[in-house]
Amino acid sequence: MNSISSFYKNKRILVTGATGFKGAWLCSWLLKLGAKVYGTGYTPNKNKNLFYGLSLEKKVSLKLFDIRDFKKLTQFINLSKPSIIFHLAGQPLVYESYKKPLLTFDVNSRGTLNVLEASKNSRFVRSIVLITSDKCYENMGRIKTYKETDRLGGVDPYSASKASAELIIKSYRESFFKNKINCGVSSARAGNVIGGGDWSLHRLIPDCIRFIRNNSKIKLRNPNFNRPWQFVLEPLRGYLVLAKKQYENPQKYSSAWNFGPEFKSIKNVKEIVKLIINYWGSGSIKVEKKIKFNEHHNLQLDIKKAKNYLKWKPTYGVEDTVNVTVDWYYRTLENKENPIEVTNDQINQYMHDNNW
Repeated sequence: MNSISSFYKNKRILVTGATGFKGAWLCSWLLKLGAKVYGTGYTPNKNKNLFYGLSLEKKVSLKLFDIRDFKKLTQFINLSKPSIIFHLAGQPLVYESYKKPLLTFDVNSRGTLNVLEASKNSRFVRSIVLITSDKCYENMGRIKTYKETDRLGGVDPYSASKASAELIIKSYRESFFKNKINCGVSSARAGNVIGGGDWSLHRLIPDCIRFIRNNSKIKLRNPNFNRPWQFVLEPLRGYLVLAKKQYENPQKYSSAWNFGPEFKSIKNVKEIVKLIINYWGSGSIKVEKKIKFNEHHNLQLDIKKAKNYLKWKPTYGVEDTVNVTVDWYYRTLENKENPIEVTNDQINQYMHDNNW
């Protein structure tokens, strides 16, 4: 795996959605690997935003604009001339998709479309990894593992928007990139990603931290819903491996990829919250009786393909994942440690644990 570290040194990389939760972690890691990082972002909250908390605006060439603005995106790609693009920009919340369905479909579908259209005639882009979601699969309503070849679909607007993005990616790959020998295009589908620095509303971990610090009971919407929880660096490692493999052999690796935890890491929401309370040292639970909207009850990704072809597999179990996540919040909020140091500590430890 050491070849990964040397591969990214001095590479020009574009991260759309750099100011988002996963985007900030990815930028931090790429900078540690010695890459020249360019980023796009949109209306970030500087007060509670991980990207600014890590002072990444001083290290990443950042341009703030709406990913739906095709002209600005094309100009930025032509200016930055990235050899690899990680497309993370999007509306990431199921809850928000019910309040703003038009925005959700528009951002998640057209944002993906714009990245592909702006890159398809480029001579410098060699590898494009577009991040969608495990929720892009049609919900079969039972516990099963979803393979990359399973039917796409979605009842809630968020899931449907990600399934739409997947269809766009496949269309462009088959229509425009298939015969383009020097550029690979893949979609990456990850599960419930958790880690320090996520301040989104209506997301389990940051909501729990807020409730605990306010000495309030943690309100749970769907305590028995199963989710494939994974630490933020797990899928990001998958994206980094995939982008490299695709760069070197686009014909072989251009396709859809699942990046999820092992089956034993499936826990329901209530079990995760009990772990959070345990690691933090305080907190209590209150279950809300009314379910407000439709969500997948059971979700689990089949990750055999990534294991077999990318030699990627998750290394942190669910207890480790929750522990390291809670640790980030506790150290930065309670101990007042520098988030840059805490984040770099966790990236260094994770790289050590994976022999990078």
